[in-house]
Amino acid sequence: MTSLRSIADWRPKTPFYYGWLILAVSAMGTYAATGSAQLVLGGVQNFIFEDMSWDRSTIAYAVTAGTWTSGFLTPFIGRLADKYGPRGLMPIAALIAGLAFLALGGIQSVWQFYLAYIIARAIPNPILVGVVPRTAAVNFFRRKRNLAMGISAMARPFGGSINIQIFSLIANAYSWRTAYRIHGMVALVIVLPLLVVMRRRPSDIGLEPDGDQPEAILDQSTLQRRDSAREFSWTATEAAVTWSFWLIVVAESLVTLTSGTINFQIVPYLRDSGASVAMAAIGLSLSSLLGSLGNPFWGYLSDRFSPRKMLLGLLSLTCVAVALFLVIPNSNAAFAVVVFYGTVAGGLNILGNMMIAQYFGRTSFGSISGLVGPFQTGALGFGPTLGALIFAYTGSYTWLFLFGLVGYLGALGCMIFARAPRLPQRAAVERFRDD
Repeated sequence: MTSLRSIADWRPKTPFYYGWLILAVSAMGTYAATGSAQLVLGGVQNFIFEDMSWDRSTIAYAVTAGTWTSGFLTPFIGRLADKYGPRGLMPIAALIAGLAFLALGGIQSVWQFYLAYIIARAIPNPILVGVVPRTAAVNFFRRKRNLAMGISAMARPFGGSINIQIFSLIANAYSWRTAYRIHGMVALVIVLPLLVVMRRRPSDIGLEPDGDQPEAILDQSTLQRRDSAREFSWTATEAAVTWSFWLIVVAESLVTLTSGTINFQIVPYLRDSGASVAMAAIGLSLSSLLGSLGNPFWGYLSDRFSPRKMLLGLLSLTCVAVALFLVIPNSNAAFAVVVFYGTVAGGLNILGNMMIAQYFGRTSFGSISGLVGPFQTGALGFGPTLGALIFAYTGSYTWLFLFGLVGYLGALGCMIFARAPRLPQRAAVERFRDD
């Protein structure tokens, strides 16, 4: 029994802070889930509906169903993330993802596609992409929290942009089915490092956030500075009754809905603008790649200034980018604007999560961010269907981009008023006890 416990508790020793390894292996888990990401499916959807003789709405409806199911599960996953941590959840999710992707490679009908895709999307997404990796970053970092969250957020679009190219290359050489089968096997391999490396909190392995020294060996002045910097942690119930929380929820939902509406139509839009299938996929993956690479930078700046200031600036630039879609004259300009749009819009979602961590603390971050999940993923799931419907009824991308401009302006308005809330009465009681 003791030997089994020692095997289960074993972890690799690192010459650097263990939290950075947590982020790296967490990113591997996120990559395993990107096979069901809207970004990847949007890039390879032409291969699927040309092979299966489906229209684009059929695939968009599957994305909506899978994403909405994911949103329904997110509050429960958030509570589990606070209780059990990533090690108890992420290996199981990677196993489910791998099996679902293998099943996707063998589907023969619409219902089989829906079943396999919904499973691949609904369970791995909140566990490998959303609330669980973010909770791990918040728990292992304090002073460098926003940088860590930015690095964590980079994994999804970065992995997705790489996967667009990998899936497209394999689909061109063999088939889209082979691409999903290979990715399924990769996801199964990733189960092992997730099981070995991931942990719930640094205190579980005798560490402090950011790799700081334990309090027992610190002098009095350092302890006083740490106490003054220690944040108050809200409960999910306390956070849910503040205006700031709901303004963030509305803004994040608008951003997610608008991004999902536009991004899933980027490849068809570039194709209709005269670009080849390969160039359209490159445009989508490049915009996502640059957007993902910007996340650590926005996180670093947020640690120095504030996530809210960075979000206001990026939302303003995103509005400019969407407005450019309405006036560009040709496919070359369209490609450039797609890249610009993806670069500035890529950091919007994670900055909202940084605001939640800054405003409400880390102890209940999983539960609090889990409350955002149904709204955010509900909007994400509806985005592709809404974009397909707008194009179907108007036959033009103009109304699509007009909707996008209004959505981002609405999010900007919410963030202007989303200031830090007053601490609840419990905070004064706890400080009185500490004194």
